[in-house]
Amino acid sequence: MDELGILYEKSYANLETIMIPHMLATDIFRITAEELRKKGITLLLLDLDNTLSPYSEDLPPEPVLVWVKELKEAGISPYIISNNASEARVRAYAEACEIPYVARAGKPSPRSILEAMQKLGKTKVETALMGDQVFTDGLAARRAGVTAIVIRPLEMRFLFCLRYIIEQPFRLLARERLT
Repeated sequence: MDELGILYEKSYANLETIMIPHMLATDIFRITAEELRKKGITLLLLDLDNTLSPYSEDLPPEPVLVWVKELKEAGISPYIISNNASEARVRAYAEACEIPYVARAGKPSPRSILEAMQKLGKTKVETALMGDQVFTDGLAARRAGVTAIVIRPLEMRFLFCLRYIIEQPFRLLARERLT
């Protein structure tokens, strides 16, 4: 247990298990409030960069605002968990969506995930994390013991392209695909 009194998920059967996302989707809009409610998810942690918006967008486009509103109306709490070092960018984006956030989250460490769950009084079963990277977002979710949802990145930058190629086998093994 850590100082938060939260027991970290450390019972990995093997490396492949922890690297395989529970769900794979083409984009955030494939993950509907109805789908999440069926799975008992009431807290949806969201990566910002290349998941909600490209790196170049400082504020959410209208479709993202509508999607976030639909989640909230269905009783699902969206919450940004971003590794972005720019507190100002993450704050501005989250405030435009009217949702809480953490910048400099340090994923794949599960700490920010567990802190968000504790703040909102949610359990692992009620929580999912959605992001575009298996090695940060998916791994952080699995380490925290929550549902890992990995989506296709919004844009492919050269250096990240190599990472996505390396991640491809784990993406292909996802248990559920929403395309």
